[in-house]
Amino acid sequence: MKLAPEGRPFVAIAGVLWLGLLAAALGRGGLWWVPLALWTPIAAWVPAFFRDPQRDGPRGAHVVISPADGRVVAIVDEQEPSYMRGRATRVSVFMNVFSVHVNRYPVSGPIEHLEYRPGKFLNAALDKASEHNERASVGIRSAGGPVLVRQIAGLIARRIVTDGIVGGAARQGERLGLIRFGSRVDTFLPPGATLRVRVGDHATAGITVLAEFTT
Repeated sequence: MKLAPEGRPFVAIAGVLWLGLLAAALGRGGLWWVPLALWTPIAAWVPAFFRDPQRDGPRGAHVVISPADGRVVAIVDEQEPSYMRGRATRVSVFMNVFSVHVNRYPVSGPIEHLEYRPGKFLNAALDKASEHNERASVGIRSAGGPVLVRQIAGLIARRIVTDGIVGGAARQGERLGLIRFGSRVDTFLPPGATLRVRVGDHATAGITVLAEFTT
């Protein structure tokens, strides 16, 4: 299983702790089996959380693919002033602690905008989290128009990783970054994009088509 590089220290720590508890349980027995039993599912979950699977799905200038794994929790028409500078459709995908947390570029094109803002750590499923939580935004000039991707920290997320640089190239389906632990990713679509998902749908990063551009 391929792991995101950011997860390797956490996987190592979880593994060392598990081996220590196993040694204590085998050597001393008794109550040492209790913490071992409690830690075992956590030690197994940590590498699963940081998994980075290969994703091959629809590609092309006419589609916008999901940047995140999770459930579509909101589709809202609103103003987006930082990059779109006008009306946009926001599609919010909430990632729980069992989701793959590697994020992927939804479209290809030059990266024109990067912005990080510190903030609160509200429940990422809440609508207001898009504006009040810690977040990082990436604006991409796609063939179908400007697209903004916003990584939003959640209740226990404390680290957002964004790989791109302004002037660099976003390549659809490739890694955009990662958010450690439960969080949300918003995709802002330009007017005229045709939605292909509804609230409640499950999205898979790099595979699910969120919207299409009509030519």
